[in-house]
Amino acid sequence: MLKEKNHYKEGLPINVITANIIEYPIHFHDDIEVVYVLEGSIGLKNGYYSYVLNQGDIFILNDREIHSFYHTDQPNMVMMLQMDIAFFSKYYGNLKNSFFVTDMKDEDDEGLEALRNLLGRIMLDVLEKGYGYEYKVIEATHNLLANLLANFQYFTMEDGKFVNEAKNIGNKVLAGRLNRITDYMYENYSRRLTLNEIAEQEHLSIYYLSHVIKEATGLSFQELLSFIRVEESEKLLLGTNKKIGAISEESGFSAIRYYIKYFTKWFGMHPLEYRKKYTGNVSSRETHAQYILSKPDEIKKAIRNQTKELFAKDQQEKGSALTIVSLDLDQPRRHKTPVENGIAALFEKNCMHPAAFAYKMLTALNEHIIVEEENYIISKPHKSSSDKESFSILFYNLTDKVRVIALKEQSLEDTYRELDNFNDRAEILVKISGMSGEYKLSRYKFSKDNILMSYKVKLGNSHSVSKREKLTNRWAMTPTVSFSAINAADTLSIQSHLSGFGAELILIDHVSDQEERNVPFYGK
Repeated sequence: MLKEKNHYKEGLPINVITANIIEYPIHFHDDIEVVYVLEGSIGLKNGYYSYVLNQGDIFILNDREIHSFYHTDQPNMVMMLQMDIAFFSKYYGNLKNSFFVTDMKDEDDEGLEALRNLLGRIMLDVLEKGYGYEYKVIEATHNLLANLLANFQYFTMEDGKFVNEAKNIGNKVLAGRLNRITDYMYENYSRRLTLNEIAEQEHLSIYYLSHVIKEATGLSFQELLSFIRVEESEKLLLGTNKKIGAISEESGFSAIRYYIKYFTKWFGMHPLEYRKKYTGNVSSRETHAQYILSKPDEIKKAIRNQTKELFAKDQQEKGSALTIVSLDLDQPRRHKTPVENGIAALFEKNCMHPAAFAYKMLTALNEHIIVEEENYIISKPHKSSSDKESFSILFYNLTDKVRVIALKEQSLEDTYRELDNFNDRAEILVKISGMSGEYKLSRYKFSKDNILMSYKVKLGNSHSVSKREKLTNRWAMTPTVSFSAINAADTLSIQSHLSGFGAELILIDHVSDQEERNVPFYGK
């Protein structure tokens, strides 16, 4: 099967694989693929031309381009990012018509460095799968496409291959016109197609259009059309058992001798010789891709070596301690209450009142607390017939620094200043065994900014604030609310990422036993 169908998983419009490629047979697909060599080198056959990509190189495989990978004498680690054209075309109307080329000769190209950073960012987010990572991945992919469209979609031909000419041409109108022309030629190559027909479509004279094509590609119109026909014929040559004469006719050639002439010119051999050489290397049910998936730690190390600034920033932003908690609600337990653990007293202090929103929401539910530790509290409704029907989890980033701040006898202004400078991050994963079935999750997340705004409002002079400003301040204190469903098989895992002095209240309800719970909002 020459055509490879991409199946996008986890609701994402991208696929990303990082692996040591041994051999990836000839295939093509309808989407854009970005190849990024993290370690070693890899051979790439793209149409009629072969390349060796080395560490740090990025290659763009455009829509419908036939390609294959083969190993060199070096081991490799290659990231392959596939993007769903159908999804992203909603945002970039001309995406399917675009043709991207990266020039690896320009080592100081800022656009290439930006591509490396964006690809590294996408890979790290996919590996870690933090809360809301899907949105981060899509956002980074949008930035990746914007970079490609701005810096890598101009092209010309030298010595029979496409090279990037963004900095030399710098004419987006011309690039857009060339994209339309070549796309029209790809869509209509199998029939009789004339320069006059395209000139009328573009409202250009035949002479000027011929000049534009020659200037941009180094080819005459007829040579470019023959190249497209030969390129498209490769799918029939390797993917079917059709005779050369039939392939020549289906590809738009008026005579088989012209097909053989141009095929030999572009591929360096007779079509039958090419079929004999590569048919055994076509992706099919019998011939599968051979690669070994790279381990997450290996990938992170490779990204760190190539994008040091990105990784340093990523680590700095995390700066977080990972807390993993395993609970079995069927086992007897004795946990401290909020009063015993000091959380209740901490939030009773005047300087901490503006930061207590999430805690007040939990206590207003008037539920039975079943587990309480330093950074989380788990409770369940009193009228719930089982521990496993409905319960609530409150996460707080309560470090020793915060406790020291809270225990000081200081003003709201001083507390605000110290909390503003508190940037530690926390990741908490609670794994509750004995939980099965479908659960609805309602998340109320208070960011550091939400809490700081509550301090600003307390510190401000309400009489001098306009109604408009009061409204925007209230919005700024509002938590981020999200809803999702999760299926558990024996163990239910709930994760929270907190930045600075943030908090998150999560209500978990078994779908079949769900009872409505009214959650009060404290925003004054």
